[in-house]
Amino acid sequence: MAHIEPFRGVRPRKDIAHLVAAPPYDVLTSDEAREMAAGNPYSFLHVGKPEIDLPPATDPYADAVYAKGKENFDRFFREGTIAQDASRNFYIYKQIWGDHVQVGLAAAASCQDYLDDIIKKHELTRVDKENDRMRHIETLGAQTGPVFLTYRRNDSIDALVAEGMNKAPTVDITTTDGVRHVLFVVDDPGLVDRIQGAFAGLANLYVADGHHRSAAATRIKVKRDRERPGRTGREEDNFFLAVIFPHSQMKILPYNRVVRDLNGLDSSAFLARVGEKFVVRPDGPKAPAKSREYAMFLDDRWYGLEAKPGTFDPADPIGSLDVSILQNNLLAPVLGITDPRTDKRIDFVGGIRGTSELEKKVLSGQFRIAFSSFPTTIEQLFVVADGGKVMPPKSTWFEPKLKDGLVVHMIDE
Repeated sequence: MAHIEPFRGVRPRKDIAHLVAAPPYDVLTSDEAREMAAGNPYSFLHVGKPEIDLPPATDPYADAVYAKGKENFDRFFREGTIAQDASRNFYIYKQIWGDHVQVGLAAAASCQDYLDDIIKKHELTRVDKENDRMRHIETLGAQTGPVFLTYRRNDSIDALVAEGMNKAPTVDITTTDGVRHVLFVVDDPGLVDRIQGAFAGLANLYVADGHHRSAAATRIKVKRDRERPGRTGREEDNFFLAVIFPHSQMKILPYNRVVRDLNGLDSSAFLARVGEKFVVRPDGPKAPAKSREYAMFLDDRWYGLEAKPGTFDPADPIGSLDVSILQNNLLAPVLGITDPRTDKRIDFVGGIRGTSELEKKVLSGQFRIAFSSFPTTIEQLFVVADGGKVMPPKSTWFEPKLKDGLVVHMIDE
């Protein structure tokens, strides 16, 4: 059963919430974050990416960066930019992006559930990125960026979440990317108990986005259990900040690929090699219409690719993923990219940036070729996670992104 807890959230002052809300730390470069936060002393980027307040040449993993994040966080408290709620609440976080609506529950999820695989994962993590998040969390004494969790849709939970929105929201803002963010505080003890009980009936939660944040939080819990005898398991650092959405509301965009060269081949030889395992159609669409199809931008034109039958095992939950078919039948054997996690010749472009970004990167001369894939489905994610397997790197791009700064979980109370 899934164990979630209410918590005393830290939230921004209502009149400046639109100035505080910021993108997650890992979707912007330091330069992009510096530009976005320019002239806005309230932006939570000063906490999430504090290197923006240090000289541009500063190593983002330097001690001074974490210290600056703590300094800015404390300043936000001192100046009244943010404040902590007196009661332990749940929070309902609603996002509206065009005609897409998703409504999640902000809660403290259990690190023990993460260890026990009640919270299931589908990606490998990197130790250096876990270490970064650990230092950030422990220096601030807070988890400032929520983990994006999902679960198989449940009628009872739907009804309880709807009940929690039968009041005025505390935040209702539209950010510059056109996404509306609405936050409701669930502070009725009876409703809090019923929501907690309903989630206890779920067999599993799933990490959609935020594998490094959840892994880092869990490592802190394990470290403190070892260093601090007599802990009860109820301390706030036994839990991590999450927003939990039903799977039926998930919107997954493709995670596209760009490659710097053709691995020593000219265009004709490259297309001939590709044609061994794909049907190649000149003048194809900029984005595939269905699974097992791809759009490829090369020499200022789009090609359509379709994986030939027999080139993959449709019963293999990993090998049948669109990103795996592309990797196993083209990127590795033709372009020589055997490890996309570490190969510097490949880069990844979130689907939110559109196919025009792929064209831009290739036409700039920085990259030679681009591939647009059909997005992974949430059902595929469940199959992989339930099987204890991991997807290839950069298999999913969830939108809209959760904003940092709208609710924070303190672990040192």
